[in-house]
Amino acid sequence: MSGSVIRLKPFYYIHVLDNNANVTTIETGPQTFTVMDHQTVVQKETPMIIIPPRHYCIISNPAQRDSEGQVKTDAHGQVKLRHGDEEIRFEQEPFPLYPGEQLFGKVSPLQVVAPLTALKLRAIRDFVDKKTEQQYNAGDEWLFPGPGTYIPTIEVTVVEVVRATIVGPNQALRLRAKKEFVDARGVKRQTGEEWIVRDEGAYIPGVFEEIAQTVSAVILTEKKALHLRASRTFHDVYEVERKAGEEWLITSNHAAKHIPDVYEVVVGEVSITTLSSRQYCVILDPFDQKTKKQQLGTRVLVTGPASFFLQPGERLEAGIQDVQVLDTEEALLLRAREGFEEKTKEGSIHRAPGDRWMIYGPRDYVPSVEVEIIEKRRAIPLDANEGIYVRDMKTGRVTAVTGKVYRLSPYEELWDKELPPMVEELLQSDADQSSGIKQSVGGARKKSSVVTYRIPHNSAYRFMIIKQRKLE
Repeated sequence: MSGSVIRLKPFYYIHVLDNNANVTTIETGPQTFTVMDHQTVVQKETPMIIIPPRHYCIISNPAQRDSEGQVKTDAHGQVKLRHGDEEIRFEQEPFPLYPGEQLFGKVSPLQVVAPLTALKLRAIRDFVDKKTEQQYNAGDEWLFPGPGTYIPTIEVTVVEVVRATIVGPNQALRLRAKKEFVDARGVKRQTGEEWIVRDEGAYIPGVFEEIAQTVSAVILTEKKALHLRASRTFHDVYEVERKAGEEWLITSNHAAKHIPDVYEVVVGEVSITTLSSRQYCVILDPFDQKTKKQQLGTRVLVTGPASFFLQPGERLEAGIQDVQVLDTEEALLLRAREGFEEKTKEGSIHRAPGDRWMIYGPRDYVPSVEVEIIEKRRAIPLDANEGIYVRDMKTGRVTAVTGKVYRLSPYEELWDKELPPMVEELLQSDADQSSGIKQSVGGARKKSSVVTYRIPHNSAYRFMIIKQRKLE
């Protein structure tokens, strides 16, 4: 193109190489440029770079400038460059690229950070922020929260866009620390530490935070409680110190809802135990609310009407039991589990361990924790031809009782009389013929009933007493 004429339009430029000095210069329009014999156009007409408002571009190997913004050149007129460096340029008048400068990428709009989002930034070189005067070292990371427009710099790169997590009602976030840092509340966190954020609304995790999971609250009612266990020693949300391995209940008296902490293991939900006015129960290993300790090996009687939650470690001895109702012909045989003083209308009676006694109806009875019910007994009505064998447990003596209403005493029991097989067969045969034997029940003789045999009128029977010798 030597000797040619180039008419440069406004906002266009060319690069011209001086073959004598081996220096490349720039020519901008509007002008008419004549290419001399020792000159070569190395870059044809190129439009200048136009950066519209709220846009930017990155220039690689930018030209060096003085304090007044003028481009520096060497002694030969060659533009000095910052090789390997980059420069970000924003809205300005159209400008050309000097020889050696390159447009990295294209002119791009500034990044707008929407509400409830943030940009995770990382420093790629050491620098001081001119606005905050904060020193950043290469590798440091921080957040640029929205809403706002992010102004890029050469020292910083955008790692990712972080979106807020919405914490709804009855929810919380379980966070984990990626490294040691101080969180937004000024609490120092250790690497791997976990904690709970209970504030409702949008939450953007910090640079060194990660969301482990979203935790849902457990709704507590008057009929439902939450059974928890501590995985380590800590202070819970109610400012109560919990020891590692300790178990406790959270009820509606504490809060309407409960979000388990990171050191709280949910064992399960506990339903309320309700007793009517005709019920009672015995709690084993009860929990003492005053000392906050479990009384192992003890028992507590609870009578209705009552409603309560069984504390961890507590259990019912025999479930919920009904109050014993005795009529005029019934009695309860009782035995003392341990020594105690029984208060009656007549005064106090000392009961030693193992003592047996009876109470008689009509009445209601609820046994105390020192007493166990052996059995319920009824008065036995006996006709003139009926009887029972009664054994005295203290002496071992067996007697036959006939023809009256009889109540067994506390140390008496029914005794079973064994008969030879031949006699049993005879009695069974007579029972099959409906001869009037009263002691057969369901086809089998009731062994505790006195053996009777009814002799028909105008009849005679011969009895033979057979003694059986016990074989050694």
